[in-house]
Amino acid sequence: MRKNFAIALIVSVLVAGSAFAGKFNKVLSIGEQAPAWPSITGTDGKQHSLDDYKSAKVIVAIFTCNHCPVAQQYEERLVELQRDYQAKGVQVVAICVNNGEEDNLGHMKERATERGFNFPYLSDPTQVTGKLYGAQKTPEAFVLDADRKIVYMGAIDDNWMAAAEVKKPYVRNAIDAALEGRKPEAQEMRATGCGIEYAR
Repeated sequence: MRKNFAIALIVSVLVAGSAFAGKFNKVLSIGEQAPAWPSITGTDGKQHSLDDYKSAKVIVAIFTCNHCPVAQQYEERLVELQRDYQAKGVQVVAICVNNGEEDNLGHMKERATERGFNFPYLSDPTQVTGKLYGAQKTPEAFVLDADRKIVYMGAIDDNWMAAAEVKKPYVRNAIDAALEGRKPEAQEMRATGCGIEYAR
């Protein structure tokens, strides 16, 4: 009897967990409170946590890295995103959880300088942040509203190859919606990019 009860309990937990996860993200769901990531080191040499951006009306957390060609295609777009929305109280934060040589903090600092990043670029070699958010791709975006609830997660837009051909700027639309206190039309889209290399 106890064994059957234990099995039933485990099944119910697994079913409940999957019911509340997103369509593509298997850890978080839209409307859920965003996980507070621990203090992690930025390319500026300082420690950064989610609480450090309390004054931001909207936070766009982007899981990215140096080596991925898809992530590289979005670097200029992220710079433009921060520039276009900074005056509106939006903060872009890029996080790298990959541990390859090309993605270490030293190379991240070089990349941030070369590409003129105007947003924090954070290194989390423990990979805890990526796991908390259920991030699987680089790049993968999470838009957090003023209450730090997730209003959008997934692809940045619908064309990673050519910024000029983007027809659906998912993240920008989600930011606009969050600033206006409404839900974005698209709340979760499958992220396109390189798989995050989690340690086993």
